[in-house]
Amino acid sequence: MTTQPGPGDSPLDPSLSAIMSERRRLINLAYRLLGSLSEAEDVVQETYARWYAMSRRQQKSIESVGGWLTTVASRICLNLLSSARARRETYVGEWIPEPLPEHTEWTGGRPDGTTVDPADRVTLDESINMAFLVVLESMTPAERVAFILHDVFRYPFAEVAEIVGRTPAACRQLASSARRRIRAAQASSTPAARQARIVRDFKQAWEAKDINALIHLLDPDATAISDGGGVVGAVLHPIEGAEQIVRSLVNLEGRLRDLTFLERTVNGRPGLIAQQHGVTVSVYALDIADDRIKHIWAVRNPDKLRPWTVGPQH
Repeated sequence: MTTQPGPGDSPLDPSLSAIMSERRRLINLAYRLLGSLSEAEDVVQETYARWYAMSRRQQKSIESVGGWLTTVASRICLNLLSSARARRETYVGEWIPEPLPEHTEWTGGRPDGTTVDPADRVTLDESINMAFLVVLESMTPAERVAFILHDVFRYPFAEVAEIVGRTPAACRQLASSARRRIRAAQASSTPAARQARIVRDFKQAWEAKDINALIHLLDPDATAISDGGGVVGAVLHPIEGAEQIVRSLVNLEGRLRDLTFLERTVNGRPGLIAQQHGVTVSVYALDIADDRIKHIWAVRNPDKLRPWTVGPQH
């Protein structure tokens, strides 16, 4: 886990260069562990605060700055995950991981006017799609940390064990258990271009209120889950079955006037957003298999829509 300084690092303060070069990696790690960009940012802030709370002598005694930062951030995430279940018991409705836009969608800054640091952007790969993150939510905190550190970030089990507080053999079992959960939940792969066409067809059918077309695009046993975080009118419980989902979609569009639906990349996969008067009010992540939509995750919680901007038209 040793961090090598880059060619642009300043020789005046190698310590500062080393810890700042780790920022993006820490954000990526914490987001995958917590499913929340805002919480991930808080974890990184706390990690740096602990670094600067040490004396200069203590800092110099650390052989691998990157390794130390990763260990501290992972342990903070582990503690947060352990308390997350209790916190979510009081959450209004269903809890869905915070959706992430394509990088080009937030280059203009956040809705509050602050600029997004490139180091804060999460790398969008298969370990970040919504279906993957939802499965991670079903894992125990130790399973999730062991799996993400080893399978995604390629940390050896000996180092994972130090972070999780288990033996390397126990961490190997935790990661194996998590792997089985991932495999059991994985659907057959649909090419990205085909996914995009299905999302476009879904958008057009929704706008036209073409009930037959919508039902045809959905798997008969499809599930829709909405995370409103207490927003008035938000659906509190999962909706199961294509016909029930279509009825809810048509009713939603009828209740919320002046909605504009746009095709966007959501957590690295084709998805949709709904805007009202230029403001993003909903983000839809879709899980597609065998040319049918099997899951819809709709996020309406305003706090989770913070990274989303108007962005360019698709």
